[in-house]
Amino acid sequence: MNKINIPPSFENKAYHAAASAVKDAQTSAETPQTLSHAYKLAFQDQEFLLADEMRGLRLHLEYEKPESIQQWHRIESTIVMFGGSRILAKDVAQARLEEVEARLKNSPNDQSLEKELKAAQHILKWSKYYDVARDLARIVSSNCQISGVCNFVVTTGGGPGIMEAANRGAHDVQAKSIGHNIVLPHEQNPNPFITPELCFQFHYFSVRKMHFLMRAKALVCFPGGYGTLDELFEALTLIQTKKVDPIPVILVGREFWERLIDFEFLVEVGTISRSDLDIFHYAEEPAEIWDYLCNYYDLKVID
Repeated sequence: MNKINIPPSFENKAYHAAASAVKDAQTSAETPQTLSHAYKLAFQDQEFLLADEMRGLRLHLEYEKPESIQQWHRIESTIVMFGGSRILAKDVAQARLEEVEARLKNSPNDQSLEKELKAAQHILKWSKYYDVARDLARIVSSNCQISGVCNFVVTTGGGPGIMEAANRGAHDVQAKSIGHNIVLPHEQNPNPFITPELCFQFHYFSVRKMHFLMRAKALVCFPGGYGTLDELFEALTLIQTKKVDPIPVILVGREFWERLIDFEFLVEVGTISRSDLDIFHYAEEPAEIWDYLCNYYDLKVID
């Protein structure tokens, strides 16, 4: 596929022509004809663009905009880090636990608070993976973004939790990182550590997941919820069915994943093959993950 060399401002000849049309249209005299909805330029007509019949065009635009910008920034490859938005930094998780304990002390018979306390204890336990994600992103970014070449660029869903940790690790070493944020019914802001020029917003989950995989050289999956599982299983399915070339899929936190998913059961009952277990690999520590990637791709490590 030919590269499209488009700067972030989209200042190219085709856009100038459209911009001129917009400017010229503003000089039209106000008449019943020019004030008609039908007279609006199609690409300025939001009501038209949001119509059901234009869904295909919106899908294409949502694919094309991030793709063009990433090409302009010379993003050659990525390492995608998935994980729960509720996995917090240790100090934040500790403060959250103490806050729940204080409320439970005042209402010792509140069963809902007891459940909240148990969840907070688990979040504190899993908070170690916030540090793992941040440290891994530092290592990868330090070794793979050299002299303007953008390989293994850390990419996340752009939200809080593990996603924040990964973008934060790249930010720690002044490296670029990508955030593929998505519009949700509740407030969903991008975390502050994403490179602003590489912070994207999606409406369609399907297009967002396509962008996760298009440049991915590895998927690193941390403990998470429905969203993390959705992204993980789509990737496993695409690799299993050979819709994409095999890449490392690393599940961080074996205790979490083996409690959550009984992969051996799927082999036992014949719904997957024994060889399908080779698609993913368990790991715990940043150095372990980095060593695995270095061996897989024969990467040369900076001293």
